[in-house]
Amino acid sequence: MISPPERAALVAEAAAIIGRGSKSFRLASRLFDRETRERAWLLYAWCRACDDRTDGQTLGHDSRPVAEPEQAFRGIADATDRALAGETVGDPPFDALAVVAAECAIPHAFIRAHLDGFALDAAGWRPANERDLLRYCFHVAGAVGCMMAVVMGVAPDDELTLDRASDLGIAFQLANIARDITEDCENGRCYIPAEWLAEAGLKPGDLASPAHRDRVAMIAGRLAALSERYELSGRAGAPRLPFRARWAVLAAASIYGAIGRKVAQRGAAALDSRVIIRKRRKLASVGLALVKASGSGDSVEREDLWTRPR
Repeated sequence: MISPPERAALVAEAAAIIGRGSKSFRLASRLFDRETRERAWLLYAWCRACDDRTDGQTLGHDSRPVAEPEQAFRGIADATDRALAGETVGDPPFDALAVVAAECAIPHAFIRAHLDGFALDAAGWRPANERDLLRYCFHVAGAVGCMMAVVMGVAPDDELTLDRASDLGIAFQLANIARDITEDCENGRCYIPAEWLAEAGLKPGDLASPAHRDRVAMIAGRLAALSERYELSGRAGAPRLPFRARWAVLAAASIYGAIGRKVAQRGAAALDSRVIIRKRRKLASVGLALVKASGSGDSVEREDLWTRPR
């Protein structure tokens, strides 16, 4: 059992991690009430640690090939198992997971589903088709959306709301993939479906080549358009959340949605440098989200969207 002072220390460290690892999520998380905010930070710390250790990153930056990716995955999987079993791991992000998982009764199935995404990366997996891509996006981000929904008070058996939370996470990941096509290629990774590559007459190694930038830009635009469909579905689930959680989710959706839209708008120029959203634009998104959160929201059907496994 972690004592209140130990929990406070974990929260402080998690706050520092999200502050350095994702300014966008940090900004959106400040819109939560204090209890939800702390729990969101604790969950983020675990997700960030898993991602960093399997991707060879430091707080989401400076990605480099990992010498033994499967060994790195086994390390995070083992530490996660120990945390969920109630053991004090002595590794802050994993002890943070133990706290938030216990406090919110996060279904372990969501946690395992997230780990499955890191297992795919460790195995050097690549998607054959769009369905494969969406399944991967669920594991690495949609499952996080489900966990965050539970942290925000959604019942673990509220399947309809969880579907929307998964959709929003998938939208975020698709936007990230669209933004990072060149960087991923340079690090030996490819998240573009083989079918899409074949249609464009490209190979995975072509994605970082200036000679193919126009065709790569078309693929990035296709990803951005797919991201927007899932974003709209995810937004439609926001009215099911408490007001401050609704505000935070809509702010995050606006900020991350802007990434995909900017990638699409810039076309081939988006491949020249990493697309970022300026602070002024983020603050405007927060204000717009407040207005949207005060309304009834838009009704959007999930027709023809891929649905997470249950």
